[in-house]
Amino acid sequence: MAKKQLLEFTDSGIYCAQGRFYIDPWKPVDDAVITHAHADHAYVGHKHYLAHHLSREVLFYRLGEIQLQTVEYGETVMKNGVAISLYPAGHVIGSAQIRVEYKGEVWVVSGDYKVEDDGISTPFEPVQCHHFISECTFGMPVYTWKPQAQIFNDINNWWRGNLHNGVATVLVGYSLGKAQRILQNLDLFNGTVYTHGVIENTNEALRRNGVILNPTERITADSVKEEVRKGIIIAPPSSVGTPWMRKFQPYSFGYCSGWMAIRGAKRRRAADRGFVLSDHADWNGLISAIDATGCESVYLTHGYTATFARYLNGIGFDAHEVHTLYGGEEEASAQPSLKESELENQDKGNNIEPANKVLSFGEDLGEAFGGLNP
Repeated sequence: MAKKQLLEFTDSGIYCAQGRFYIDPWKPVDDAVITHAHADHAYVGHKHYLAHHLSREVLFYRLGEIQLQTVEYGETVMKNGVAISLYPAGHVIGSAQIRVEYKGEVWVVSGDYKVEDDGISTPFEPVQCHHFISECTFGMPVYTWKPQAQIFNDINNWWRGNLHNGVATVLVGYSLGKAQRILQNLDLFNGTVYTHGVIENTNEALRRNGVILNPTERITADSVKEEVRKGIIIAPPSSVGTPWMRKFQPYSFGYCSGWMAIRGAKRRRAADRGFVLSDHADWNGLISAIDATGCESVYLTHGYTATFARYLNGIGFDAHEVHTLYGGEEEASAQPSLKESELENQDKGNNIEPANKVLSFGEDLGEAFGGLNP
């Protein structure tokens, strides 16, 4: 009889039967270990939550008064003889990889991650394991990121140009992760950063958790339009095309996402500028992260799973595709169509076919409700 895996994939989420807990479950369970606070990984309805302490206030803000235990990176929690510890994922503030060990067998669940140090999230740390459960949101060779310093140089130059031309600057990024990354890496040469209410609510939650962020000013009904137009406005995707955004006309609207690497994504989002800035690992980052674990097998949970598994198997890994309800905050609204991906791959000479992606409720859906109140 085959040995039962320490972690298994169920219709409720990734499950540890020995420890009687789930990791990032999407259906209500008794005991949930959470990698990070994005809406496709942290659902409401569980009886007990375990997460990194920097996710604490954002989880309360998003999910309400949940029963939540928080830990530091590297701290061990025992559940029915199974050792659980969290390690930096580098995805967003408070994001973690979940290390699970029982009788010498080690599994690691990556959650979402990136390998570049973004200057605000605790940098990604490879964790040795026998089995690695990894995302592969951008598991195609067309997705290769430039250093973020180069991207922010482009953003700052664009902002300066807008000021010179007398137009307001609106930069769109998700409220948890992307917005803070933008805030901390902008050259604040012209003073005030103005924020949509959804983003400012998240900033306030992080500040309550002890995170030091650059100063921001919430846009309210009392904000003076001409003063706001002199600064830079950080807004969530749910604000695009709304009366809230239109009141700052004339403006130039930039969108920050890994999907901006594909022609057509910027056009579909009606953006004036698309900045390729992702909080997920690119093609090379995924391969290097997986290799650094020394794992015997890798399971791919969301993204271009079939394509990436086929590639990994071809270079000597034991890779498997699994289906989950993780989607990703970037996937929810900016993902290019299959046709656009195919055209881009043809242009770049790649002969890799995009796999069907399993999408779920991304962060943008949650923002759509909070965004009603600027």
